[in-house]
Amino acid sequence: MKITPLAIPDVKLIEPKIFEDNRGFFYESYSLRHFEEAGIKCQFVQDSHSLSKDIGIIRGLHFQLPPHAQAKLVRITKGRVWDVAVDLRKKSPTYGQHVSIELSSKTSSMLFLPIGFAHGFITLEANTEILYKMDAYYAPSHDAGIRWDDPDLAINWPINNNSPILSDKDMALPALKDIKEIF
Repeated sequence: MKITPLAIPDVKLIEPKIFEDNRGFFYESYSLRHFEEAGIKCQFVQDSHSLSKDIGIIRGLHFQLPPHAQAKLVRITKGRVWDVAVDLRKKSPTYGQHVSIELSSKTSSMLFLPIGFAHGFITLEANTEILYKMDAYYAPSHDAGIRWDDPDLAINWPINNNSPILSDKDMALPALKDIKEIF
C-alpha cells in the first residue's frame, strides 16, 4: 500500500497493491498498520455507501461540526469521480485552499481526509458508487457544508455542460466566509 501526501499534506492518496490474475483481483482496502505507519491515526466506526446515477452530480461540500467532526476515507467501487477536499482549519497555513484528484474504481485509489476538511465530488461516469469510512458516527444535527461554487474557493470543477445536478440542500449551502470559525 502506497500512501502519498497531496498538496495539502494532511490529505493523502492511498494506492493499494492490487493482485490480478485471470480470476479477477484482490487488494487490501484498509490496513490499520499501514495507516498508522503513514501517520493516520483514527478508528473508523461507520461505513456509508452512495450511488450517483448520472454524470455531473455534485455532492458537497460536506462536513460535520464538532464534537461530531469526521475523518473520512473515500473509495470508488464503481465508476469515476473528481474529488475535492477543502481545508476548514482556521489556523492552518492552507485554510480555505483545496486539493482535488480523480478517483476511479479502475485504479482503486482512495482519499483520506482528516477532521477539519469539507468533502465533495462530481461524478464523471453514470452509476458511480462510493464507499466512505468515517471515524465518527453521522449526526444529523451537526451536518454542515459550504457552497460547491463559492467564488472565494475558486474550485475548477470539470463540468462539461455547466449545469451540475445538486440536491436542494447543497444548492442552499452558505459560502465559506459566512461560516463562523469551526475547526
